[in-house]
Amino acid sequence: IISEAVPFKPNIKKISERTNISRNSLIYYLNYLEEAQLLKLLKRDKKGISLLQKPEKIYFDNPNLIHTLSYKDVNVGNERETFFINQVSQKHKVSYSEKSDFLVDEKYTFEVGGKNKTAEQIKDIKNSYLALDNIEYGYENKIPLWMFGFLY
Repeated sequence: IISEAVPFKPNIKKISERTNISRNSLIYYLNYLEEAQLLKLLKRDKKGISLLQKPEKIYFDNPNLIHTLSYKDVNVGNERETFFINQVSQKHKVSYSEKSDFLVDEKYTFEVGGKNKTAEQIKDIKNSYLALDNIEYGYENKIPLWMFGFLY
């Protein structure tokens, strides 16, 4: 399910009902999978009682898991976003953003996409950038997605 969605936005109540697992137990299990470095959970607030908070988005920790666990064609958008969060989260705090794909270190806004993606969605946001696949070099607020692979 996660490998085919862009991004996977869980409905905890439905998953809980389908699996016959309580909501709180399901959230604990998701957190355990994150601790085991199988998943990345993006939550609204990284402070306070975030352990019991429902994740807004779920990604595989490693983009290779998408290909390993998918029975269908991999969604390239999901693959791009998974690569981005996998690379950036090694050294930076990545959190959920309502206006873009990711908020990094509570300061930098990133939208991830292909080379034709525009900045329309983030044009009025300070410190906003496009992480674009299929471009060789960066310009203005556009950064090649592959460059994030050199962060650690």
